[in-house]
Amino acid sequence: MARFLAGYWRDVRRYVTSRSPRYFVGALAVVLGAAILLLPSPYVIEMPGPTQDVLGKVREGQVIAVSGSGVETHRDSGKLLLVTVSASGVPGYPIINAQAVWGWANPHVEVMPREAVVPVGQTADEYQKKVDSDMTGSQDSAAKAGLAYMKAHADELGISKATLKNLKVTMHVDSIGGPSAGMMYTLGLIDKLTPAEETGGETIAGTGTIEAKGKVGKIGGIRLKMLGAKRDGATWFLAPESNCADVVGHVPDGLRDVKVSTLDEAYQALVAIGRGQADNLPHCTA
Repeated sequence: MARFLAGYWRDVRRYVTSRSPRYFVGALAVVLGAAILLLPSPYVIEMPGPTQDVLGKVREGQVIAVSGSGVETHRDSGKLLLVTVSASGVPGYPIINAQAVWGWANPHVEVMPREAVVPVGQTADEYQKKVDSDMTGSQDSAAKAGLAYMKAHADELGISKATLKNLKVTMHVDSIGGPSAGMMYTLGLIDKLTPAEETGGETIAGTGTIEAKGKVGKIGGIRLKMLGAKRDGATWFLAPESNCADVVGHVPDGLRDVKVSTLDEAYQALVAIGRGQADNLPHCTA
């Protein structure tokens, strides 16, 4: 055993003395670099997330479920896609530096300091509660905005105002949070309650918050959301006018953006697309 150890250390010394100090500095740098890449990262990476057809179903049932005395819903052969961003590096979903480096190298991923996305010190529970609260708020606003719009335009939409008084609306999605689906929820609610097939069989995506009076608001991550829409078959994308600076120059090939600032503009654009009369709809410009 002693002879073996002596031979072993002799080989080690020979190996060390036969190489320059620069070699070991380089090797140390590689080891330190690898260690740094495995450390927790202070960045958030975002990429195109899943989409959801608001006219479709999830595990809980219809994404938009309506009930009430005399309430009648109507099918639409097309799709209205809400779009999302998948974020890693937020509370509860940690990443390592290697993932951030991968994100910087990927043109379909955005990398940002964590403090630019979530408050410093926010816990995983606090983050999830905020996301869920934003989603619940967007659904409530969508129901209010949709009902107000249908009451104001009941005759032209072919809806009975009496039916709207008895209407109960509930909305469900799987593992999706945030406020930016409000406009698409609203359009989906109107589509389900009107006899017309607004989409005309098209797959139409969109994003934007919605206020009770029908104003469409700015959202984050719209470049990534357009990529997700194109990936899942959309050919049209309804974008808030306040997001146009982020839209111009970033619309994927095969996807046509439409600029909207109010619910009425969004609904009229939806109808025009469904009728094949959308060539002159406004799009975002620089």
